[in-house]
Amino acid sequence: MRRVSWCQIGARRGGCMQTSEPAAPAPLLEGAFSGPGEFAQLVRDALSTAASQGWTEMVWSDPNFEDWPLRERVVVDALQAWAGRGRKLVMLAHSFDSVIRFQPRFVQWRTTWDHVVECRVCRQLDASEVPSALWSPHWAMRRLDLARSTGMAGSEPQRRVLLRETLEECRRNSAPGFPSTVLGL
Repeated sequence: MRRVSWCQIGARRGGCMQTSEPAAPAPLLEGAFSGPGEFAQLVRDALSTAASQGWTEMVWSDPNFEDWPLRERVVVDALQAWAGRGRKLVMLAHSFDSVIRFQPRFVQWRTTWDHVVECRVCRQLDASEVPSALWSPHWAMRRLDLARSTGMAGSEPQRRVLLRETLEECRRNSAPGFPSTVLGL
């Protein structure tokens, strides 16, 4: 999609000529990250890349997703661009209460795309044992210290395989949770 600026409209009268193309996603981090701001930007970048590269599968894991930027319009827009036929997002958490309370844009998006999102509750694990991570077949990141939001990210096959095994173990010990709608009688 090409955007035209007001400046371009006046180009016929000797004005300036500017166009802006949608920005390509930033290259994903390969290495260490530190701090809540870097972590949040890493999530944003990963979702933008997932949409532009057509990742078919993602697994997100966190004790409660409280400090993920899921309430932001840019994140939900990236998810909207990513979602579609053949896509799958698995979310693993000890509790989804914080998502319901603090991430309203994501909750609304999830209601629409319930067939793409599988939410699982890992209650057999202590909250501190639920990894904080984002995995895809192409790239992965994991927070190793939640209090400081420090961790590692990269596309190395070994990193992705080890994280996938950890997340799959959590998934096996989980149960469905966070329904997209609540039906009452």
